[in-house]
Amino acid sequence: MSQLQETTPTRDVDHATQRRAVTAAMIGNATEWYDYATYGYLAVVLGEVFFPQSEPGLSLLASFATFALAFAVRPLGAFVLGPLNDTIGRKKTLSLTILTMAVATCAIGLLPGYDTIGVFAPIALILARLVQGFAVGGEYGGASTFVVEYAPDRRRGFWASWLECGAIGGFLLASGFTTALTYALSDAAMESWGWRIPFLVALPLGTIGLYLRMRLTDTPSFNALAEEDAEPGAPVREALSGHRIRVLICGGIVICSSIGTYVLLTYLPSYLAEDLDMSSATAQLLVFVAGALLTVGIPFGGMLSDRVGRRTMLAGSALAYVVLAYPAFQLIQRASWPSALAGILILTLCHIPILGTTTATLPALFPARVRGTGVAIGYNVSFALFGGTAPLLMTFVVERTGNLSMPAFYLMLVALITLLPVLLMPETAREPLD
Repeated sequence: MSQLQETTPTRDVDHATQRRAVTAAMIGNATEWYDYATYGYLAVVLGEVFFPQSEPGLSLLASFATFALAFAVRPLGAFVLGPLNDTIGRKKTLSLTILTMAVATCAIGLLPGYDTIGVFAPIALILARLVQGFAVGGEYGGASTFVVEYAPDRRRGFWASWLECGAIGGFLLASGFTTALTYALSDAAMESWGWRIPFLVALPLGTIGLYLRMRLTDTPSFNALAEEDAEPGAPVREALSGHRIRVLICGGIVICSSIGTYVLLTYLPSYLAEDLDMSSATAQLLVFVAGALLTVGIPFGGMLSDRVGRRTMLAGSALAYVVLAYPAFQLIQRASWPSALAGILILTLCHIPILGTTTATLPALFPARVRGTGVAIGYNVSFALFGGTAPLLMTFVVERTGNLSMPAFYLMLVALITLLPVLLMPETAREPLD
């Protein structure tokens, strides 16, 4: 009887409401990832503005260290904001995360630099980055749960995949906007005031996302819990004690999806430019093409997962990395743009199945009572430990060994590790969510 009570409301939701729910989550997610990625693309300029220039190399290092701090605080956001999804509701928590992220990002655009307020400038920047990381720690668990609980059971993969389109779209928007500003403005203008524009844009973007999210009611699954007064009193304890294995499965799947994403969109530009002596403009363009292909391909991956199953898609992606990562990097290492593009496209095609399937997979691992908590913890702890450290680790290994194929070997190892949680997870495609 309890299963009927929780699945029937989802079927009663009309398609227009479902579309609005997915759109609100996708646009909000795109806004948050735009905010998060903008710092990374402007890290060099921010190093010059916010840190003392007596040692330029140290200034750049300090800027990247500040970028990394946001990853370190994401698990804290997951443990604090994730449970709110299961206690006060998905909608309220998502509204809180997007508002927090937009305000923190806009605040960076308003901060005075080191030349104006001295050491207080980097301190303020670090605080803003910590708030950003905290907010993002609560975003994915809530947004994925929100979309999945509105999606029809038999097409959950397709509907949920649009959330990842929003995330990649946020990266592309940040990349395109900052690149356009770099070309349009002189170096002096960019360092003086141009760098502020992308951060200030975050506030109107966040306002739009907040408006779309506030217009919706909460999900049918959470409303059913509220009507039965069945919200968990201690969602973190319940998730970690009663569903520990599934939290680990969630984190294991995220290892491959997060590292693959950061290899494609964050690590490859520096790898092409620094290790292969390709021009920065060409490297950025090739990675932009990869991001665009990801955005187009993700819904097809989600749609296919509804037909062949989540486990088939996830295992297929992992095996594709094991077989194709090394040949792809051999093509990339030729350092001509046609061969590099071919190698990058191979990696992109390997990544589409896992990225198109993950959002529908993770929330379905948990019951509605602790769904937001379980996904937030498993996703963000794994993302912080593995995804956020991937570019730094691969850069270090390549420099120490001199072997340009080390990133391929790393991807192959990660893919093999991911096969274990994929084999242990239940198949949830076309099955009732609750």
